[in-house]
Amino acid sequence: MARSYRVLFLSVSAGAGHMRAAEALKEATLLLAPEAEALHLDVMDYVPSTFRKIYTDYYIKLVTKHPTLWGMLYQASSDAPPDAVSQKLRRAVERLSTRPLRSAIDEFAPDAIVCSHFLPAELLMREIGKGRVDVPVFVQITDFDLHRMWVIPRMAGFFAGNEEVAFRLAAQGIEAGKIHVTGIPIMPAFAEEHDRAACAAALGLDPGRRTYLLMGGGAGLGVGPVARRLTAADPELQLVVLAGKNLKALEELQALAASRPGRLFPLGFTNEVPRLMAAADLVITKPGGLSTSECLAMGVPMLLSSPIPGQEERNADYLMENGAAMKAIDEIGLEYHVGLLKREPERLTAMARQARALGRPQAGRDAMRIVLEALA
Repeated sequence: MARSYRVLFLSVSAGAGHMRAAEALKEATLLLAPEAEALHLDVMDYVPSTFRKIYTDYYIKLVTKHPTLWGMLYQASSDAPPDAVSQKLRRAVERLSTRPLRSAIDEFAPDAIVCSHFLPAELLMREIGKGRVDVPVFVQITDFDLHRMWVIPRMAGFFAGNEEVAFRLAAQGIEAGKIHVTGIPIMPAFAEEHDRAACAAALGLDPGRRTYLLMGGGAGLGVGPVARRLTAADPELQLVVLAGKNLKALEELQALAASRPGRLFPLGFTNEVPRLMAAADLVITKPGGLSTSECLAMGVPMLLSSPIPGQEERNADYLMENGAAMKAIDEIGLEYHVGLLKREPERLTAMARQARALGRPQAGRDAMRIVLEALA
């Protein structure tokens, strides 16, 4: 009888991507080893409210309201050596603020830990050094770029989204045997085969029309004006818009859709994203590591909208460098690129081919197979 391993996944709700990656890894674990016990904890549930507000709310406000400043901080913190005073002070504050998390880890008593954010990995690095944690800890990097904070000693392994991230890990001193290019994990539904016509029909779309999917993230920011502009500029376009949990944006989109019957399809939060992507010729999205990995797995090309400086710009660079995406810096740029792709559909075909070639739909399984093999 197979041993029932206990695997703990630690993440941080500073942006949805880290949490989605951990959930995808958890699902992959249960598919590979149904007898395993898998638990996903959000580190922010175990810290004082003041620390949580600074770490999550301040981050979100910074990247949305002051993206240039965020880009400067991103680069400065990546350039700072681990023994810099600023980095030592940051880690000291994190240790003081996350003591309850250590109790939760001890209570679950995992056989292995996988971190989809650098914060819990940094905390565990110290615990390993003190002899208080003696199980393997793995790190899943969630972007197509490597920030120095992800380079953490004493880890059992690192899962990289692409070859360049792996190269950068090695350049920072991580042993080659600990580096695995598995991709960025996505939920199993994005790895399934989907029939475009069937998905479109099931969702009330015309499978014969050019269809674009506009994703506004969980907050649904800025989708209303973009939808108005694109549908006005291109009367032949069938546009699906995801407003996330933004009820105000959804109401505005529904009112706009009434004047554009059969052309604009607004949706709130939905679990149908895989089928929507299958029905789409193009996805217009922010270049987050998880959302773009989902598109790649589905073989859907991307038009990347206003990437924030830092990790999103690096993600955009990677996707454009490999021919799977184009970038628009504002609404005018979006309108231009939509018109360009309409006039030159061969560009869209080439981008779709490159997206499929870059996709790693089994990233979660590939990573967790390595973890489980280390426990065998």
